Amino acid sequence: MGVSMFSEVLGKAGYWLIGLCALFAAALQFPDMLGGVGGVGPAAITRGPDGTSGRDEPSARRPAGSIVELKAGHNGHFQTEADVNGRSIDVMVDTGASMVALTWEDAERAGIFVRDADFKGTASTANGKARYAPVVIDRIAIGDVIVRNVHGAVMERGKLTTTLLGMSFLGKLDRAEMRAGRLILEN
Repeated sequence: MGVSMFSEVLGKAGYWLIGLCALFAAALQFPDMLGGVGGVGPAAITRGPDGTSGRDEPSARRPAGSIVELKAGHNGHFQTEADVNGRSIDVMVDTGASMVALTWEDAERAGIFVRDADFKGTASTANGKARYAPVVIDRIAIGDVIVRNVHGAVMERGKLTTTLLGMSFLGKLDRAEMRAGRLILEN
């Protein structure tokens, strides 16, 4: 699992382009299997129809058919704020990451504390090889889009600069679709 959990896509535009092309080709070939997944990469949250972001929602429920649109930043990446276990964390959406990868600092901010003995995996990152501790994140929300029990990884301190919202989050959505510089998330 740790061989190539995270590709060295940060700062390497060629890998982004190849990965996006492969995802789009797969989405065209197998649309039902991928559920319209697309997009990597600063963005703004579009609020739900009632103007709320969903942060005050009771923890046991989520609105059916919740949709959030993220706008790509000038560099083509989708960066936004996510609620991770009730804490606001800046994240970058990354379909090249198989899991949600938390920086050490963001994990602690979200109440996820790991010990040295918890670092059981190794991943390739833009900063070289890094150890990670596998975790299950109780709740991740972007606006009204909420996902529970998300598999993730806490990266070694200093090995990751931005928390990555990977496929272990995106794959639990009903829809993740990139269209005209926007990433649409729905659950």
